[in-house]
Amino acid sequence: MKKTVLFAAVAAMVGMSACDSSSKADLKSDIDSLSYALGVSYTDGLVDYLNMREGVDSTMMDEFFKGLNEGVNAGDDKDKKAYMVGYNIGQRISNQMVAGINRDLFGEDSTKTISLKNFMAGFKAGATSDENVMTMAEARETSERIYEALRRAQMEQKYGENKKAGEDYMAEIAKKEGVQELGDGIFYEVLTEGKGAIPADTSKVKVHYEGKLIDGTVFDSSYQREAPTTFACNQVIKGWTKALTSMPVGSKWIIYIPQEQAYGEADRGQIKPYSALTFTVELLEIEK
Repeated sequence: MKKTVLFAAVAAMVGMSACDSSSKADLKSDIDSLSYALGVSYTDGLVDYLNMREGVDSTMMDEFFKGLNEGVNAGDDKDKKAYMVGYNIGQRISNQMVAGINRDLFGEDSTKTISLKNFMAGFKAGATSDENVMTMAEARETSERIYEALRRAQMEQKYGENKKAGEDYMAEIAKKEGVQELGDGIFYEVLTEGKGAIPADTSKVKVHYEGKLIDGTVFDSSYQREAPTTFACNQVIKGWTKALTSMPVGSKWIIYIPQEQAYGEADRGQIKPYSALTFTVELLEIEK
């Protein structure tokens, strides 16, 4: 039985009678012994659960037992149950939901936060349909639109220099002798002109390649692994798909890909958001 189910079972069983956490065991019958044994056995893993899942450590156990006793002794008090459910959800809103939203929108700037007052006003209005300023559809559209705008502004602020460097790099590549434009902001340079067939976007191809950042750092290379890679042309970044479906088998190109046709805003470790990339790609064969 999972721990969460066990702890729910504890609450249900203990709730059959009032208790006091400070009381001592008084084992005068088999039922007394069974009750005590169940109490002990159902706490197996409880301390770890409280610590890791609920953030309750050993210094907080007195308060935990106060709350536990209040819940147990409340019995079937539905108002008390509603209060406790609201209390628990409120803590999760504050410590998990709002904290996560703030991290997404404002990064490491702990001085910025969404308005908890207005969040709760909207929460109550949505749950009760009381004085709701927006319909549910309007709320979804508004939150998605503003959230995305703020998140994008945060990304631009954090990685704006990287984006500008990539744009400058691509502008210089466009002027380079021997470089041709492929479309969608992608450029290429032919090292070896192949004579074979050209893959479709669904074709499975075998390639050798080396990927570099604009500063020349190699972040991936099948040449270094001494093993070519096989994949479908439509299972890679857009810039690769565009290039592979334009080059004949036997070709070896240097492909210059703007961030929009690479990983965009995604953080891929060495490849930071808005990174323009350069690949040397050798199309070895189209697999049947």
